[in-house]
Amino acid sequence: TGTVEVYFETSAAIVTLVLVGKYLEATAKGRSTNTIKKLLNLRPKTTNVIRFGTEQKIRVDALVSGDEIMIRPGDKIPADGIVLQGSSYVDESMITGEPLPTLKDEGADVTGGTINQTGAFRYRATTLGAESVLARIIRMVEEAQGEKPRIQELVDRYVGLFVPAVLVIAAATFVLWVALGPEPTLSFAMVNTVAVLIIACPCAMGLATPISILVGTGKAAELGVVFRGGDALQKLQEASILALDKTGTITTGQPELTDLIPIPELERKDVLRSLAAVEALSEHPVAKAIIRIACDEGINIPAVRNFEALPGYGVTGEVEGTKIHVGTKRYMNNLGIDISGFNTEFRHLSGEGKTLLFYSVEEKASAIIAVSDRIKSSASIATKRLQDLGIRIALVTGDIRRTALAIGNALGINKIVAEALPNTKVEVVKQLQADGQRVVFVGDGINDAPALAQADVGLAIGTGTDIAIESADVIIMASDLRVIPKAITLSTATLRNIRQNLFWAFIYNIVLIPVAAGALYPTFGILLSPILAACAMGLSSLFVIFNALRLQRFDPSLD
Repeated sequence: TGTVEVYFETSAAIVTLVLVGKYLEATAKGRSTNTIKKLLNLRPKTTNVIRFGTEQKIRVDALVSGDEIMIRPGDKIPADGIVLQGSSYVDESMITGEPLPTLKDEGADVTGGTINQTGAFRYRATTLGAESVLARIIRMVEEAQGEKPRIQELVDRYVGLFVPAVLVIAAATFVLWVALGPEPTLSFAMVNTVAVLIIACPCAMGLATPISILVGTGKAAELGVVFRGGDALQKLQEASILALDKTGTITTGQPELTDLIPIPELERKDVLRSLAAVEALSEHPVAKAIIRIACDEGINIPAVRNFEALPGYGVTGEVEGTKIHVGTKRYMNNLGIDISGFNTEFRHLSGEGKTLLFYSVEEKASAIIAVSDRIKSSASIATKRLQDLGIRIALVTGDIRRTALAIGNALGINKIVAEALPNTKVEVVKQLQADGQRVVFVGDGINDAPALAQADVGLAIGTGTDIAIESADVIIMASDLRVIPKAITLSTATLRNIRQNLFWAFIYNIVLIPVAAGALYPTFGILLSPILAACAMGLSSLFVIFNALRLQRFDPSLD
């Protein structure tokens, strides 16, 4: 007779390691579910509706098609509709992604969830509920998120084959030792079968992926990159094309005065002084850009008299007794002011996709002004580095084609999709995926949310809207695009680390399972005790952990 060994502590260690591995994997795959709730919060709770000739405040839920709604400065528009009376500039960045508000006057369409700025108007609600633009965006986000894979197939494939194979080997070990082993055959059979089951415990395989993801995402956080889950980390390094939104992603998202070209007789500083005086009373974002540059240059802005704003055209006023007009080409033509002297500058600046205005003094065209959304300083470096990694780049923007081409040409981007609404962006992503591309979409606005959710990896700029951030798989906390190629490089290193871990775990089992089964006993008389098997199993897990910790020293810089 012999003593009977029990291995309660080994069983406890095995269960603990497996549970730790599962916990790490689950936390690495965590994802917020607040996207749809935040989209719904874009719609106001109440609105002012005109019924029976009087204005009354009602809940938005009580609106019906055909209701006439009064919108004042700062109001959120509660439903899609058509303007009946009045005019104003409306911030439609949630739909178009563009920073400049859009003029809405009689007959213009307005969209629920957008924000009115300075004027007031009355409009008729035409589309409510499930068919509104906002509701369609919500639906697209839901559909795209539903298509996201939730498991990592690589580990499942290994473990799916490994576990049944080990059970077969353990059963075969028991049968062979009972049939062919020395006395006491049952004891030898039991001990060696237990050794096989212990040493083949898939702890190393279970830890291989989540521990590397945990360390890799921690390193990413140091670089200002937040991965919402290991699945995104895995897919990012498989990217073949990266689609970029323009406004707020490639550009600053804020209009700036880029050019002020006066006639030779005038000094730039004098033009800017009177220009800022006229624009000081305007609420238009272009006016704010002009005032901002005047203040930055320390210009003392004089008072203006007889100011008048013509929405969609320009502004006029008297500055120190001089009549000043500032506005569009159409405005100058309506005033009968000859602007042909600026034809060369107009062609050049419009070719760069800039918004152009003219400045006239006493009915004479005296300067041309260009305002645009500047390209971020990091954009050109980032696009070059991405191309060096073999990743194609596409520009997908809601802006007009002329502006999109100017931005694309400046950055060396060949594939450009302009005037893209949210559903257009989703279709672009789907088409790229249908062509076999692994698509990363980069955006920062509400209008980007459906495309961010549809892409293989959605990457949001952290300075963007909450909706874009919640819809994304990866978040760049700063607005520096140079972090994107670093994130891709780190994801490549992390996946390489995972493959190393899986390779080690697989080889470890290939070598030691036969030893635990007693393959060396007939020749060398060597058996592997379950205690030693438990030690080997623990060491395999430690090896995987220490290999993953090497990622903490990894420098993804491409400099």
